[in-house]
Amino acid sequence: MTTEPLSRARIVTAAIDLIEREGADAVSMRRIAAELGVGVMSLYNHVPNKDALLNGVAETVLSEIEFTDDPDADWPDRVRTQARAFRQIAHHYPRCTMLVVSRQLSSAAGLLPVERALATLRSAGFDGPDAVRVVRLFIAFIVGSLLREVGVTPTFAPVHHRHLAGAEAVDPALFPEVSALAPLLGACDHEAEFEFGVELLIQAITVLQAHKEGTRRGSER
Repeated sequence: MTTEPLSRARIVTAAIDLIEREGADAVSMRRIAAELGVGVMSLYNHVPNKDALLNGVAETVLSEIEFTDDPDADWPDRVRTQARAFRQIAHHYPRCTMLVVSRQLSSAAGLLPVERALATLRSAGFDGPDAVRVVRLFIAFIVGSLLREVGVTPTFAPVHHRHLAGAEAVDPALFPEVSALAPLLGACDHEAEFEFGVELLIQAITVLQAHKEGTRRGSER
């Protein structure tokens, strides 16, 4: 039993520890009180309800992202750095990260990563609609990659480099490509896959930006 005073920070930390052990579904005010060895009603002096507690978990995780990108660097390098920073925090809190991406946060901690991403793109010359679309595209890619990495999405997403389930039983006459590429489908270097995806997106967005700039210049002639 600890003598440390009960606080919002202690409650949120207990929730993070519980989520990483058992998942977000395990969280309840009663369970957190038991984890801390306090009465459940004492939690409400610091956290009004479970929803606020889960928001606190998401905000705490986001606040630990280390943004070290150089504001004077080219936008592709800044995008790479920001994407890697989010992936790195997901390695520390894989289950909490799934909670982060499922919640709408309006706090400073929740908005800061989006603000940095939008500012990077706007300073690179993207207009408002394109900047928002690009941010959403990267979020979708990063979330999908993380889901695969933590083993939530099983299709062609092996965990611990297991071979594709049932690959040996695939009929090569019906599925020649799946059969031939089964070893590749059944193994995954998550970091290499992530970097490949980020580079592919950056190249595609660079082409889009160049095309729009060419169109704009053509209309001004």
